[in-house]
Amino acid sequence: MTRVTFGGTEPDVDPTAFVAPGAVLIGRVEIGAEASIWYNCVLRGDVNRIRVGARSNVQDGTVIHCDSPKPGSPGGHPTIIGEEVLIGHMAMVHGCILHDRAFVGLGAIVMDGCTIESDAMLAAGAMLTPGRRIPSGQLWAGRPAKYVRDLTAEELEGMRAGVAHYVALAKAHAAALKDR
Repeated sequence: MTRVTFGGTEPDVDPTAFVAPGAVLIGRVEIGAEASIWYNCVLRGDVNRIRVGARSNVQDGTVIHCDSPKPGSPGGHPTIIGEEVLIGHMAMVHGCILHDRAFVGLGAIVMDGCTIESDAMLAAGAMLTPGRRIPSGQLWAGRPAKYVRDLTAEELEGMRAGVAHYVALAKAHAAALKDR
């Protein structure tokens, strides 16, 4: 992992979090307890802040950035990721809010000012355009993303199982890397 101090701020990583080799954390980035940031992810908190909550995972190759303050948006858009959030491989997450237990699929894009509520899912490959909100319990897909249907109880349970899986997998990777 590479940590870059930017603007006088160094990334803050909880000691129980896993940040894989090749990941880069820049500036105002906070990683919560038992969260995992996987191989070759970039979290660039140079123009605003990024927070990744406890037990959330950011899978391989994902890019997370934030939006700077500007006219019409004096605070810009930080990227706030709640607890137990699943973010699939190669996603792009920019200046948005992902509430607890939100799900962002493989290769999906979440743009400035978007919100994905708790227990909501953006499908793989989807693009959530600026300012959109996915309500709790819904699945959205497509480019641009649109409502598809409500999530089933089994899908919600699968998301919770995915969180537990990634917490355990991160511990196994940390142990394997320690033994190198």
